[in-house]
Amino acid sequence: MYGVVGVEGLSTLTSVSNLAVVLSDQGKYEEAEQMNRRVLAAEERVLGRGHSDTLASMSNLAEALRDRGKYEEAEQMFREVLEVREGVLGKEHPDTLATMNNVAAVLSD
Repeated sequence: MYGVVGVEGLSTLTSVSNLAVVLSDQGKYEEAEQMNRRVLAAEERVLGRGHSDTLASMSNLAEALRDRGKYEEAEQMFREVLEVREGVLGKEHPDTLATMNNVAAVLSD
């Protein structure tokens, strides 16, 4: 069960994700990537790969990878998110369209 507290609890993972954003804003991209990987791994175990929170974390990690110049890995991750979102939400959903934009952005880098 996805609890609120504990190492893999909602509050903890939200805090770690927020820390990753702060680290990225400070230019600490390697640390941000590590924090995003931690959150993603926990959410995949607890929620599964297709859960909306997991997909958001995949997008966050892809952004961190893009910030570090790991464009191919970022593109692959954005494409995975896009595939799931298209299947679940449809091609016209705002989250799907935002992910399409992220794929395009990483391709232009």
